Amino acid sequence: MAEKFKNLLTTIDDYHIALLTINRPDKLNALNSEVLDELKQAFNAFRDDENVKAVILTGAGDKAFVAGADILELSNLNKKTGKTTAQKGQKIFSDIEMFPKPVIAVVNGYALGGGAELAMACHLRIATGNAVFSLPEVSLGLIPGYGGTQRLPALIGRGNAMELILTGRQMKAEEAKSVGLVNKVVVDDDAVTEARKMLISILKKGPIALAHAIKAVNSSIPDNGYEREAELFGDLCDTSDFQEGTTAFLEKRKPDFTGN
Repeated sequence: MAEKFKNLLTTIDDYHIALLTINRPDKLNALNSEVLDELKQAFNAFRDDENVKAVILTGAGDKAFVAGADILELSNLNKKTGKTTAQKGQKIFSDIEMFPKPVIAVVNGYALGGGAELAMACHLRIATGNAVFSLPEVSLGLIPGYGGTQRLPALIGRGNAMELILTGRQMKAEEAKSVGLVNKVVVDDDAVTEARKMLISILKKGPIALAHAIKAVNSSIPDNGYEREAELFGDLCDTSDFQEGTTAFLEKRKPDFTGN
């Protein structure tokens, strides 16, 4: 593919597997609007590229897959722009979820907030031993806005999802596998190599059947939940608690929420 990205690295191997790496290690690969736009462009290019049969998505370095969204960027949102931002992220992640070629997330380190939501949008997840998942948005006076309130219950059950979303606690790799959030944990070996092995096996199957299987499994996902998530995300962006939560994060202190 000819595209050149500021925040992404792309390679395609002899098995027609694209390795897509979010390359902002100094920011722990955090998502901002520019990264989201480039993810959209990359997957659109992969969709049209007959030389690409599957995708591995990971983050640069060994500390983080994606350590959430850019909080400084989020802190400037209001009700209208908050809803629009959530809808943009939802659309990009839904396009990954509905991508007709298999997509595996290799979660190497922290997958927090939008990073966890991005991993959940992929078809399969392989975690390194140091992987950590969390949806900590409530600590900012927010909720997950890129589909996390919908995908997490589908993957690990409503009760487990409710606990993680309400507490914002972190879940390590082995626990994530035990509840179904992760398909496999790779402790000693190269997780990208493991993902490639899995995809080589998958790609021996009929490509049309694979695309239809992805579409069929995803057909059970309701659409109205995403719209409601985006509306509530936007509503929260107009609260004093949201301003306090994001300001406290940027000032590296504990927030003092008032319920307003």
